[in-house]
Amino acid sequence: MEKVIHPANSRGTANFGWLNANYSFSFANFFDPNKVQFGQLRVLNDDFIKGGMGFGTHPHENMEIITIPLKGELRHKDSMDNSGVIKAGEVQVMSAGTGVEHSEFNSSQDELNMLQIWIFPEENGLDPRYEQKSFSGLLETNELTTVVAPKSDQSEGSLWINQQAYLHLGEFETGTKIEYPLKNESDGVYAFLIEGETEVAGTILKKRDAVGIWNTSSISLEFKKPSKVLLIEVPMN
Repeated sequence: MEKVIHPANSRGTANFGWLNANYSFSFANFFDPNKVQFGQLRVLNDDFIKGGMGFGTHPHENMEIITIPLKGELRHKDSMDNSGVIKAGEVQVMSAGTGVEHSEFNSSQDELNMLQIWIFPEENGLDPRYEQKSFSGLLETNELTTVVAPKSDQSEGSLWINQQAYLHLGEFETGTKIEYPLKNESDGVYAFLIEGETEVAGTILKKRDAVGIWNTSSISLEFKKPSKVLLIEVPMN
Protein backbone atom coordinates (compact mmCIF):
# COMPACT_ATOMS: atom_id res chain seq x y z
CA MET A 1 0.00 0.00 0.00
CA GLU A 2 1.19 3.48 -0.89
CA LYS A 3 -0.35 6.74 0.24
CA VAL A 4 -0.11 10.50 0.01
CA ILE A 5 -1.57 12.67 2.78
CA HIS A 6 -3.12 16.06 2.04
CA PRO A 7 -3.92 17.95 5.26
CA ALA A 8 -6.64 20.60 4.92
CA ASN A 9 -4.17 23.39 5.68
CA SER A 10 -1.90 22.29 2.81
CA ARG A 11 -4.51 23.15 0.19
CA GLY A 12 -4.17 26.16 -2.04
CA THR A 13 -6.44 29.07 -1.16
CA ALA A 14 -7.84 32.15 -2.86
CA ASN A 15 -10.19 34.77 -1.43
CA PHE A 16 -11.85 37.02 -3.98
CA GLY A 17 -14.34 38.53 -1.54
CA TRP A 18 -17.35 36.87 -3.15
CA LEU A 19 -15.51 33.51 -3.39
CA ASN A 20 -13.37 31.74 -0.82
CA ALA A 21 -11.79 28.80 -2.65
CA ASN A 22 -9.74 25.83 -1.41
CA TYR A 23 -7.81 23.77 -3.95
CA SER A 24 -6.75 20.18 -3.21
CA PHE A 25 -4.79 20.16 -6.49
CA SER A 26 -3.00 22.80 -8.54
CA PHE A 27 -5.60 25.20 -9.88
CA ALA A 28 -5.81 28.87 -10.94
CA ASN A 29 -3.24 30.81 -8.89
CA PHE A 30 -2.12 27.74 -6.90
CA PHE A 31 0.58 25.46 -8.29
CA ASP A 32 2.34 22.66 -6.46
CA PRO A 33 4.27 20.17 -8.67
CA ASN A 34 3.50 17.45 -6.12
CA LYS A 35 -0.25 18.14 -6.21
CA VAL A 36 -1.17 18.30 -9.90
CA GLN A 37 -3.48 15.27 -9.88
CA PHE A 38 -4.18 11.90 -8.26
CA GLY A 39 -4.39 9.38 -11.07
CA GLN A 40 -7.24 10.54 -13.31
CA LEU A 41 -8.56 12.91 -10.61
CA ARG A 42 -7.49 16.41 -11.63
CA VAL A 43 -9.48 18.85 -9.44
CA LEU A 44 -11.21 18.88 -6.07
CA ASN A 45 -12.23 22.43 -5.18
CA ASP A 46 -14.03 23.33 -1.95
CA ASP A 47 -15.76 26.65 -2.74
CA PHE A 48 -17.66 29.06 -0.49
CA ILE A 49 -19.71 31.55 -2.53
CA LYS A 50 -21.55 34.58 -1.16
CA GLY A 51 -25.25 35.09 -1.82
CA GLY A 52 -26.13 36.10 -5.38
CA MET A 53 -22.54 35.72 -6.60
CA GLY A 54 -20.91 33.13 -8.81
CA PHE A 55 -19.04 32.17 -11.96
CA GLY A 56 -20.11 33.83 -15.21
CA THR A 57 -20.36 31.90 -18.47
CA HIS A 58 -17.10 30.05 -19.17
CA PRO A 59 -16.04 27.08 -21.35
CA HIS A 60 -14.89 23.52 -20.63
CA GLU A 61 -13.92 20.61 -22.85
CA ASN A 62 -12.82 17.00 -22.46
CA MET A 63 -13.44 16.79 -18.72
CA GLU A 64 -15.94 14.98 -16.48
CA ILE A 65 -17.19 17.59 -13.99
CA ILE A 66 -19.07 16.58 -10.83
CA THR A 67 -20.58 19.21 -8.54
CA ILE A 68 -21.78 18.42 -5.01
CA PRO A 69 -23.44 21.28 -3.06
CA LEU A 70 -22.86 20.78 0.67
CA LYS A 71 -24.84 23.82 1.82
CA GLY A 72 -27.14 26.13 -0.12
CA GLU A 73 -28.35 26.24 -3.70
CA LEU A 74 -26.48 26.55 -7.01
CA ARG A 75 -28.14 27.94 -10.13
CA HIS A 76 -26.77 26.35 -13.31
CA LYS A 77 -27.21 27.36 -16.95
CA ASP A 78 -25.38 25.89 -19.93
CA SER A 79 -25.09 25.90 -23.72
CA MET A 80 -27.00 22.59 -23.89
CA ASP A 81 -30.15 24.47 -22.79
CA ASN A 82 -30.05 23.07 -19.27
CA SER A 83 -31.11 25.51 -16.57
CA GLY A 84 -32.02 24.87 -12.96
CA VAL A 85 -31.03 24.79 -9.32
CA ILE A 86 -28.89 22.13 -7.63
CA LYS A 87 -29.41 21.89 -3.85
CA ALA A 88 -27.54 20.27 -1.00
CA GLY A 89 -28.27 16.55 -1.20
CA GLU A 90 -28.09 16.57 -4.98
CA VAL A 91 -25.22 15.72 -7.33
CA GLN A 92 -24.62 17.17 -10.80
CA VAL A 93 -22.60 15.60 -13.63
CA MET A 94 -21.51 17.46 -16.73
CA SER A 95 -19.45 15.75 -19.43
CA ALA A 96 -17.80 18.64 -21.27
CA GLY A 97 -16.72 16.50 -24.24
CA THR A 98 -16.24 18.50 -27.44
CA GLY A 99 -17.07 21.70 -25.58
CA VAL A 100 -19.71 23.31 -23.39
CA GLU A 101 -20.22 26.70 -21.75
CA HIS A 102 -21.96 27.18 -18.42
CA SER A 103 -22.50 29.59 -15.55
CA GLU A 104 -22.88 28.83 -11.83
CA PHE A 105 -24.36 31.24 -9.28
CA ASN A 106 -25.47 31.10 -5.67
CA SER A 107 -29.23 31.34 -6.10
CA SER A 108 -29.94 32.56 -2.53
CA GLN A 109 -28.60 35.21 -0.16
CA ASP A 110 -27.11 32.59 2.17
CA GLU A 111 -23.60 31.29 1.67
CA LEU A 112 -23.20 28.37 -0.73
CA ASN A 113 -20.58 25.67 -0.12
CA MET A 114 -19.92 23.21 -2.92
CA LEU A 115 -17.34 20.64 -3.98
CA GLN A 116 -16.39 20.54 -7.64
CA ILE A 117 -14.49 17.52 -8.94
CA TRP A 118 -12.85 17.19 -12.36
CA ILE A 119 -11.89 13.77 -13.71
CA PHE A 120 -10.17 13.16 -17.03
CA PRO A 121 -12.45 11.28 -19.46
CA GLU A 122 -11.63 7.84 -20.81
CA GLU A 123 -11.93 9.26 -24.33
CA ASN A 124 -11.78 12.80 -25.74
CA GLY A 125 -14.15 14.32 -28.28
CA LEU A 126 -17.39 12.85 -26.90
CA ASP A 127 -20.76 14.57 -27.03
CA PRO A 128 -21.41 16.88 -24.07
CA ARG A 129 -24.09 15.76 -21.62
CA TYR A 130 -25.72 16.87 -18.36
CA GLU A 131 -27.49 15.10 -15.51
CA GLN A 132 -28.41 15.79 -11.91
CA LYS A 133 -30.10 13.77 -9.19
CA SER A 134 -31.14 14.05 -5.54
CA PHE A 135 -29.61 11.45 -3.23
CA SER A 136 -31.21 12.81 -0.04
CA GLY A 137 -33.52 9.84 0.40
CA LEU A 138 -30.96 7.28 -0.73
CA LEU A 139 -28.13 7.86 1.75
CA GLU A 140 -28.20 5.22 4.50
CA THR A 141 -26.41 5.98 7.77
CA ASN A 142 -23.22 3.93 8.21
CA GLU A 143 -23.13 2.91 4.54
CA LEU A 144 -21.41 4.23 1.44
CA THR A 145 -23.74 5.24 -1.40
CA THR A 146 -22.44 5.23 -4.95
CA VAL A 147 -23.44 8.55 -6.52
CA VAL A 148 -21.29 8.34 -9.68
CA ALA A 149 -20.08 5.29 -11.60
CA PRO A 150 -18.81 4.44 -15.10
CA LYS A 151 -21.41 4.16 -17.84
CA SER A 152 -20.34 0.51 -18.24
CA ASP A 153 -20.86 -0.36 -14.56
CA GLN A 154 -23.63 1.72 -13.06
CA SER A 155 -24.76 1.02 -9.54
CA GLU A 156 -28.50 1.21 -9.09
CA GLY A 157 -29.57 4.84 -9.13
CA SER A 158 -26.11 6.36 -9.67
CA LEU A 159 -25.18 9.01 -12.20
CA TRP A 160 -22.57 8.06 -14.80
CA ILE A 161 -19.43 9.54 -16.35
CA ASN A 162 -17.10 8.67 -19.21
CA GLN A 163 -14.37 7.17 -17.02
CA GLN A 164 -13.81 4.03 -14.95
CA ALA A 165 -14.27 6.03 -11.76
CA TYR A 166 -16.59 5.81 -8.76
CA LEU A 167 -17.71 8.44 -6.27
CA HIS A 168 -19.24 7.38 -2.97
CA LEU A 169 -20.76 9.51 -0.19
CA GLY A 170 -21.49 8.34 3.34
CA GLU A 171 -22.49 9.58 6.78
CA PHE A 172 -21.25 7.50 9.71
CA GLU A 173 -21.74 7.31 13.45
CA THR A 174 -18.92 7.19 16.00
CA GLY A 175 -17.33 3.75 16.26
CA THR A 176 -18.46 2.47 12.87
CA LYS A 177 -15.89 0.44 10.94
CA ILE A 178 -16.10 -0.44 7.25
CA GLU A 179 -13.88 -1.99 4.60
CA TYR A 180 -13.93 -0.55 1.08
CA PRO A 181 -12.87 -3.05 -1.63
CA LEU A 182 -11.48 -1.40 -4.74
CA LYS A 183 -13.30 -2.16 -7.97
CA ASN A 184 -9.94 -2.58 -9.70
CA GLU A 185 -6.67 -3.27 -7.90
CA SER A 186 -4.80 -0.94 -10.28
CA ASP A 187 -7.01 1.96 -9.14
CA GLY A 188 -6.41 4.37 -6.30
CA VAL A 189 -8.83 5.87 -3.78
CA TYR A 190 -8.85 9.50 -2.72
CA ALA A 191 -10.64 9.85 0.63
CA PHE A 192 -11.79 13.40 1.45
CA LEU A 193 -13.28 13.95 4.91
CA ILE A 194 -16.09 16.49 4.66
CA GLU A 195 -16.86 16.48 8.40
CA GLY A 196 -15.74 14.62 11.52
CA GLU A 197 -12.72 12.48 12.34
CA THR A 198 -11.86 9.20 10.67
CA GLU A 199 -8.97 6.76 10.50
CA VAL A 200 -8.40 5.70 6.89
CA ALA A 201 -5.88 2.91 6.33
CA GLY A 202 -4.05 3.95 9.50
CA THR A 203 -4.10 7.70 8.81
CA ILE A 204 -6.21 10.00 10.98
CA LEU A 205 -8.21 12.53 8.98
CA LYS A 206 -9.99 15.55 10.41
CA LYS A 207 -12.36 17.96 8.70
CA ARG A 208 -11.28 18.58 5.06
CA ASP A 209 -8.15 16.41 5.33
CA ALA A 210 -7.60 13.89 2.55
CA VAL A 211 -5.48 10.85 1.78
CA GLY A 212 -4.78 9.16 -1.55
CA ILE A 213 -4.14 5.41 -1.39
CA TRP A 214 -3.05 2.94 -4.09
CA ASN A 215 -1.34 -0.43 -4.55
CA THR A 216 -3.95 -2.15 -2.38
CA SER A 217 -7.10 -4.21 -2.88
CA SER A 218 -9.07 -2.54 -0.08
CA ILE A 219 -8.96 0.20 2.53
CA SER A 220 -10.31 0.29 6.07
CA LEU A 221 -12.20 3.21 7.61
CA GLU A 222 -12.93 3.69 11.31
CA PHE A 223 -15.02 6.69 12.32
CA LYS A 224 -13.84 8.36 15.53
CA LYS A 225 -16.58 11.00 15.50
CA PRO A 226 -19.81 11.48 13.53
CA SER A 227 -18.42 11.92 10.00
CA LYS A 228 -19.26 12.59 6.38
CA VAL A 229 -16.83 11.24 3.78
CA LEU A 230 -16.34 11.33 0.03
CA LEU A 231 -14.43 8.45 -1.59
CA ILE A 232 -13.21 8.84 -5.18
CA GLU A 233 -11.86 5.73 -6.88
CA VAL A 234 -9.98 6.44 -10.12
CA PRO A 235 -7.57 4.71 -12.48
CA MET A 236 -4.00 5.65 -11.59
CA ASN A 237 -2.84 5.81 -15.23
